[in-house]
Amino acid sequence: MQISEAWLREYVNPAISTDELVAQLTMAGLEVDSVIPAAAVFSGVVIGEVLAMEQHPDADRLRVCQVAVGEAEPLQIVCGAANVRVGLKIPAALCGAVLPGDFKIKKSKLRGVESFGMLCSEKELGLVAEAHGLMELPSDAPVGIDIRDYLSLNDRLIEVDLTPNRADCLSVEGIAREVAVLNRLDWSALAAEPTEINETKTLAVTVEATDACPRYLGRLITGVNVKAETPLWMQERLRRSGVRSLGPVVDVTNYVLLELGQPLHAFDADKLTGGITVRWAKTDEELALLNGQTIKLDSEALVIADDQQALALAGVMGGSSSAVSDATQNVFLECAFFTPQSIAGKARRFGLHTDSSHRFERGVDATLQDRAIARATQLIIDIAGGKAGNITEVTTAATLPQRLPIFIRKQRVAKILGVALDDAIITDIFQRLGMTVVAQADGWQVTPPGCRFDIAIEADLIEEIARIYGYNQLPSNSLLMRADLGKATESVLDISRAADLLVDRGYQEAITYSFVDEDIQKAVDPEAEVIRLKNPISSELAIMRTTLWCGLLKAALYNTNRQQNRVRLFETGLRFIKIDGITHQQSRLAGLALGTAFSEQWGEKARKVDFFDIKADVEALFALTGREVRFTVAKNAALHPGQSAEILSLTGESIGWLGMLHPTLEKQLGFDSQVFLFDLDQALLLDKQVPRFKPLSKFPSVRRDLALIVKEDVSADDITRCIKDSQELTLQDVVIFDIYRGKGVEDGCKSVALSLHLQNELQTLTDSEIDAILTRILARLTNDINAKLRD
Repeated sequence: MQISEAWLREYVNPAISTDELVAQLTMAGLEVDSVIPAAAVFSGVVIGEVLAMEQHPDADRLRVCQVAVGEAEPLQIVCGAANVRVGLKIPAALCGAVLPGDFKIKKSKLRGVESFGMLCSEKELGLVAEAHGLMELPSDAPVGIDIRDYLSLNDRLIEVDLTPNRADCLSVEGIAREVAVLNRLDWSALAAEPTEINETKTLAVTVEATDACPRYLGRLITGVNVKAETPLWMQERLRRSGVRSLGPVVDVTNYVLLELGQPLHAFDADKLTGGITVRWAKTDEELALLNGQTIKLDSEALVIADDQQALALAGVMGGSSSAVSDATQNVFLECAFFTPQSIAGKARRFGLHTDSSHRFERGVDATLQDRAIARATQLIIDIAGGKAGNITEVTTAATLPQRLPIFIRKQRVAKILGVALDDAIITDIFQRLGMTVVAQADGWQVTPPGCRFDIAIEADLIEEIARIYGYNQLPSNSLLMRADLGKATESVLDISRAADLLVDRGYQEAITYSFVDEDIQKAVDPEAEVIRLKNPISSELAIMRTTLWCGLLKAALYNTNRQQNRVRLFETGLRFIKIDGITHQQSRLAGLALGTAFSEQWGEKARKVDFFDIKADVEALFALTGREVRFTVAKNAALHPGQSAEILSLTGESIGWLGMLHPTLEKQLGFDSQVFLFDLDQALLLDKQVPRFKPLSKFPSVRRDLALIVKEDVSADDITRCIKDSQELTLQDVVIFDIYRGKGVEDGCKSVALSLHLQNELQTLTDSEIDAILTRILARLTNDINAKLRD
């Protein structure tokens, strides 16, 4: 939120500098993001009045003006603005003035006519980005006064970054209350003057959705002059808060919102049919909003309606059909309290975010509406005239938020803060914060004010004491904590070790959102049941991921679009899946590789990364745990059907997937090279086999090479698994060292050359024993996979 320091100091003006004020706010939890001047640097500009004007003799668009600037004689200034006229009061830059951008004003000649200064627009003074014509000042502006003093431009704009729990500070009054408490200054809320009732007409108000709208106030104001000029002081305060002037009625509602924190809305009363009803929208009911957007509502949207149609999305934005226009004469002013639960997420569902929704979502004081509508009525009548009617109020006391008393213990305060504060200091802090305090023997019974939705338990009150007393005044003590050390188990590999290995192999760790775009989720994992967020950050982050590939693919695409042609990424995180209707979180380790297998170098020929490169990376991970896994042919919707594998444990439990991104998906996502992926279950990956010592055998090992003819669909894993399953105790290892297809091998078959390593730990193997072992292994190969020795 951005506020004017000058406006704030009209409420409460402590004897401290701007820097000290900013430091106070930040230390109190209202972090200040920036402090900037209210206007650009300029000097030598005063209020001038055009006394006379005549046409320039040699230029149709120029006027020669006689301008009073508070000196003995008026100055002659040549001006080309369309709105210059006799009697107009404007900013006049005198000779020697310096405008923003170090633009110096000098005596000059324009088409042969001398000009002793310059008449200025808001743009030339650095107040706005665009302006059409001179800046017009009120008729009572004192001639000759420095414009910086007149407009209080020696002001600073303080931008406060508020956390969602501090909705009470989303107004100048709210921040002023904090400043007063921090500086122990007396302060009282702005009191609106009673409005004289001159209009007997009223509009009937009905509240059907009482749970969502416990309090609704409305007032009819007739005979309003919407073409009246909003006072310059109000326009300036709005501008310095980042709001542009849109006419007196809308300006007043925006002003009161900034001043008190209460959103209001004005309807053109003549465009309403019947009375006002606060209700839930009908399914597929349409509403044309003020921003030109037409939205389709549902039964979860709260609306303000008349007898014919929905007029506004409650607490968010008004509709165009009932908007105040230049032809408006009668206004119905709305001021309501909507519960945060009824407004939260509604604006975002329709791609909106307004000042009103920002406040209602966080909580508005339910006792503020009377004062806010009275203040707005007073300002509208003062600026645009009109006659005010009686306030129509509908309040459902049972659904209004109740502020219950909270008991806070003296001993608890001392224990948490580390310092025993006087009872008078604690009582004073609570009272200055607007709380009702009842002292008791061992503590206080404290009732928070209506604006403090964030105070509900004892810890909240202790935090308020620390915040106002000053965190920097609390003692700094070393924490003493005794805890039993946990036992580190060797049977579980630390995930950081796996991450280090991938980094050593050229990968970089990525961290992506758990929320993903539904389109990429359906493309990567079309069969998974998605979990939708009720209140998503944006439409592109609306569902929970069922695979880490969604974020990794998006990150890889971001890199390749920026000329990073060799990408290696991995991520450790959670995926979210539904099993039997229940949402489960599973820890996963996923990775991605694309581009060349090696960085550009002279020692290796350039080649693209392939399936076996990423398979080697996965095998290296399992080598850390000492567990064997199997890679079996299987289909995954996201992977190429001919280059994909499911990773299984020896007991058949699925550990993850490995393969190349499906060509259709590769094209759909916009990749121009093959992408290889893996995804592993962390719990199964990190299940480590504890190493056990085995003495070296003193008897020699034996190697026997075999060449087997097998069918093309028999995998290397099938062969090695068949051999190892033979349970030969002397078999130490099986290594496949060659695969041959061609002359001498019939079509549909291949020749696989492998070596068997045999060793007996008790004696030297004899030839007869070796032959017997080979015979048994060959018999099993022939029986299980129809293998035969190659001639």
